[in-house]
This record gives sequence, structure tokens and C-alpha cells, in this order.
Amino acid sequence: MNMLTEFSRSRKVTGISKLSPLARREAGWGLLFLSPWLFGFLAFTLIPIVASFVLTFSNYTLTQDEPARFVGLANYRTLIADAQVWASLLVTIRFGLVALPVGLLLPLALALLMNNQYLVGKSLFRTLFYFPFIIPFVAAIFIWQGMLSSDFGWINYWLRGLGVQNPPRWLNDTAWVYPGYVILGLWGVGNAMVINLAALQSVPTELYDSAKIDGASPFGRLIHITLPMISPVLFYLLILEVVGLFQYFLVPLVVNNGTGEPGGATKFFNLYLYKTFFTYQNMAYGSTMAWLMFVIILVVTLFLFRTAKHWVYYAGELR
Repeated sequence: MNMLTEFSRSRKVTGISKLSPLARREAGWGLLFLSPWLFGFLAFTLIPIVASFVLTFSNYTLTQDEPARFVGLANYRTLIADAQVWASLLVTIRFGLVALPVGLLLPLALALLMNNQYLVGKSLFRTLFYFPFIIPFVAAIFIWQGMLSSDFGWINYWLRGLGVQNPPRWLNDTAWVYPGYVILGLWGVGNAMVINLAALQSVPTELYDSAKIDGASPFGRLIHITLPMISPVLFYLLILEVVGLFQYFLVPLVVNNGTGEPGGATKFFNLYLYKTFFTYQNMAYGSTMAWLMFVIILVVTLFLFRTAKHWVYYAGELR
């Protein structure tokens, strides 16, 4: 019996270690085609990640004359005591509470409209809503910066035409700068709309037919059929929105030149991180801030995945 067992084990090892010439050739071609991605991953992702973590324990800056040295946890202690870090995080979270619901609900509402069987010209509307997404975002920022101008912007011009005597100073008022940024971000909702639309069109129609026979109202069908069936897509978009909001900095960098105006309301965390790296050229402290952001996004993402089991429904899943 022992001899048979040892013989079977040796056969398995031999079968794994000695591939046929065809299998070796296929493996070689596979590695060859994967090599550009592997090189890019190593050179532009893995090595920079490891290097940034190592830098957090040093005093390295691009302007120093002396060699970099090991400083232990000094950067982390500085980070904890840095009031500007926590103030910028608070700004980021405050803006996220305004922008996140709009970024999730508006594309869903547009997708529901595009999926309506009575809508005429669906293809045209879908193209028009998606087309702005392919325009470079910086160019869109400049366009909307002009439209939101308090003196000469089209939006305030229309508001004055409707009888509003003192229209908002969108990008120059702490009370209106977040709504202004949200309006600017609506330019690119077409991508999320298309994703939602694809999810809506994959919902089995027999579920709606059964609900209609049972007397369910349109709102009831939306709550009890549509939303549960597309909840995995909604969860996917939620993760993207949350990660994108924590990394938000391009709009305030272009619109307000990274000054944090008005009144520090646009001094986002990633803007402070960007200035630490490229203005102050403090690579060690900037890397420490980057790892703090990584940990925050990781914790929030894990929390969302943990709670997803209570509201995300996967077809065929056993409860």
C-alpha cells in the first residue's frame, strides 16, 4: 500500500515538473505577451509603492544637500500633529457628503429615463449624455469655470433673466462653492449613466410582468425589483465614487490655483498632498500623507464590502 502511495505521488510530481514541449511553448508565449504588463506593473506600480513606504521612514527632500537618513517614525508623529492634514480631510469629507448622493442618484435617474419604453430618440439622448465624458476634463473645467462666473457666467445670466436679483457667487462663496463643484462634475455623468443603463437592461422582464399581474405600482417595481437586481452595479459605482472623492483635487487645482479659496473651503487633502510633493518637494512627508490616504480608503472600502451583504443582491446567491 505504501509503495502504491509513493508511486502515485511521484507520478504527480513528474507530471507537474515536466511539461510537454507544446505546454512549455505555450507558457513561454504567454509570459512574452504578459511581459509588457509585468514590466509596467513592476516599474510604475510595485516599485514606487515600496519606495514610497521606505521614504516614510526617511527625511528625504529634493532640496536638501545632505544625504537622506533614517528618522524612524518622525514623519508619522509629524502627521498626527499636523492640524492642516486633519482640516483638509474634513474638507474632503464635507464635500463628499454633498457630491456623493448626486453622483449616484443622477446617473441612475438618467438611466431610468433612457430605459423608458415611451422615450423617443433614445439613441440620440444616450449619445448626447455620454459625449461630454470623452472630452478632456481640464478643458471641461475651464468651460464650466466661465459658465459659473459670478459676473459674466451664463448660469447667472439666466438666473437674472428669471428674476433672481443676487445670483450665487458660485466659485467665490464658501456657501456655494461645493454646489458649484458638483454642477461642474455633472459634465461627466454619462459614463455612470451608461453603466446603470446596461444593468437596467439586464433585469429579466418576466419579473416586471409578474409584478404587474400582482398589482405592483411602478414605484413598488422600482423598489422591490429594479434596485435589488442592479444593486451589484450600484455597489460598484459607490466604490468608484468614494475612491474618486478621496482623491479629489484636480478641480480646485485648476479653478482656484490650489489656494484653497474661498476661505479654505477647497483645501482638499489631495491638494495638500500634491503641494507637499511638488511645491515643497518634501518626498518623505508626502509619502507619509499618501500612505495615510491609502489606509483611509482601504478602511472605508473594507467597511463598504462588509456592509454590502445586507443590501447587495446577487442572482443565484444562497441567503
